[in-house]
Amino acid sequence: MQHIVITGGNKGIGLALVQQHLAQGNQVTVLCRNTSAELAQTDATVHSGVELSDLAQIQQLASTFPAKSIDVLINNAGIFSNETLADFDLARIQLQFQVDALAPLVLSQALLPALKDGAKIAMITSRMGSISDNGSGAYYGYRMAKAALNAGSVSLARDVAPRNIHVGIYHPGFVQTQMVGFAGDISPNEAASRIIQRISELDASRSGKFYHSNGSELPW
Repeated sequence: MQHIVITGGNKGIGLALVQQHLAQGNQVTVLCRNTSAELAQTDATVHSGVELSDLAQIQQLASTFPAKSIDVLINNAGIFSNETLADFDLARIQLQFQVDALAPLVLSQALLPALKDGAKIAMITSRMGSISDNGSGAYYGYRMAKAALNAGSVSLARDVAPRNIHVGIYHPGFVQTQMVGFAGDISPNEAASRIIQRISELDASRSGKFYHSNGSELPW
């Protein structure tokens, strides 16, 4: 049995990750802003009221985890909006940086004492953070935040390697979630299953590399 910590596990991909890990017999802890009826029906330990834009709160919560008690940390929570040149909302851009780029790195750093040697960290990012793959423009906040998360995740992978901790950087696919108005082409359950498979394959040779959940490597 492994101890899996998941952010944003109350709905969508995060909830599917919770359910599938529990079905595998793992212990699951969820950090989320709001719980949900579906999450409450599981056996996960839930810390609700967690505001990922509050970096001090993240650090305080991380300090409550016992030393070397976590096998896998999945930084799944995120927010999404579309800023265009005609609707260049700086506050929304800054909030996406705070939640999508900074919070996963702050939480990962704060939980380092709680991560076992040989643990794994999964960053749920997006191919919209790929600079070379940007063919449509717009989405300024989300694209920049995910590109920043990708860059930070590579540095993290290098820095935690001496403890044999590996960092996976994963695009889940175009998933049918509330974030995209349920317009995706795969279900949250399929995305979660793929991500769990990618995490199971994560080793030193794959740490700090950018993968689609289907297993193909993505360009930066």
